Amino acid sequence: METKKPTGKLGILIPGLGAVGTTFIAGVYAINKGMSRPVGSLTQMGRIRLGKRTSINKPYIKDVVDIHPLEDVVFGGWDVFDDNVYEAAVKAQVLDKNLLDSLKPELEAIKPMKAVFDKSYAKRLNGTHVKEAPTKMDLANSLMQEITEFKDKNNCDRLVMVWCGSTEIYIEEGPVHQTIESLEEGLRNNHKDIPPSMIYTYAAVKLGIPYANGAPNLSCDVPAIVELSRQTGTPIAGKDFKTGQTLMKTILAPGLKCRALGINGWFSTNILGNRDGEVLDDPDNFKSKEVSKLGVLEDILEPELNQELYSDLYHKVRINYYPPRGDNKEGWDNIDIFGWLDYPMQIKIDFLCKDSILAAPLVLDLALFLDLAKRAGMSGVQEWLSFYLKSPQAPTGVRPMHDIFKQQIKLENTIRYIAREELITHLGQDY
Repeated sequence: METKKPTGKLGILIPGLGAVGTTFIAGVYAINKGMSRPVGSLTQMGRIRLGKRTSINKPYIKDVVDIHPLEDVVFGGWDVFDDNVYEAAVKAQVLDKNLLDSLKPELEAIKPMKAVFDKSYAKRLNGTHVKEAPTKMDLANSLMQEITEFKDKNNCDRLVMVWCGSTEIYIEEGPVHQTIESLEEGLRNNHKDIPPSMIYTYAAVKLGIPYANGAPNLSCDVPAIVELSRQTGTPIAGKDFKTGQTLMKTILAPGLKCRALGINGWFSTNILGNRDGEVLDDPDNFKSKEVSKLGVLEDILEPELNQELYSDLYHKVRINYYPPRGDNKEGWDNIDIFGWLDYPMQIKIDFLCKDSILAAPLVLDLALFLDLAKRAGMSGVQEWLSFYLKSPQAPTGVRPMHDIFKQQIKLENTIRYIAREELITHLGQDY
């Protein structure tokens, strides 16, 4: 595999310049100025083992494969509100105001383009900075024109797009999503099952721009987009950033399973007060998130194969909008487990986190790894990036992988493959 070197500037385009998007952008500027560190980012701080374990060779990932340098990244995006990135970041109240003030000139210079938005897909949003066009195909063409203009204006060599917008209402895959032809016909006819996120996806993939979906929307997770990504040689990854409570589940559940400990019930509830929490306060939008969250345990624990341990598992998920918390999410988990001789035990978790602080490094890694994949000639669903996603895409007929440790093995072996290093199988005493 021949991987092209990262030259020139990389443009990262973000639909949704809210809490996550602005935290990500401000963070990159702060890191480039030496004001902070990229904690949580594998492309910047992660190490990888090469060769036999006896050799103790664990360089940084960025020294093994050609990750695009942060200093040569530029940003653009769309939002339903017309606040520039500095104003939006101040309103989001994720980052310290003094930090934002020190980055004010750079952040103020980034102004959102008008968003593709339809209130019927996110009823709690009331933005007015919105495109108008007769058809969804017209909206897609408008996006493609803006993308091309952004690339020229900023002298970008390559682009990548990461959805950081809100969760849309729950939509099931249907006939309109099956082929490129049916999707394009649906765009021309304003089909109701083509949400705004999928219009962005179509525009990006049609232009050959790598795309990642950070929300549980269908977006790129339909056969038509997967086929288009293969035709245009475009890597894609979805869906829903793995942060907070689900991150904990994909760490804990594999541990309980590998020790053959049973689970009777797993109750999860969250309080969250940012824009995402407000959108999820609507039942139709919450269902998209609920489906994304509920599938995690079933796919990890495989109750159909481990009936004695997990067939009676009761799994409940709740998200409660609580404005005083802002971006400070609190997730409570109660896990009823049983062990030797069926004796009951419990695990309690109280995870207080900043949702956007956990998500920002995922935006960075997805953008830079997708750019790497594009330069390596990879296209279609990038299953190795499931590590970052709550409801990961998988090839048709294959069960998605949720176990974070198995996801890590797949991610690291893909990096070794791109770098032409020996894959690690853990066979033999030297491994």
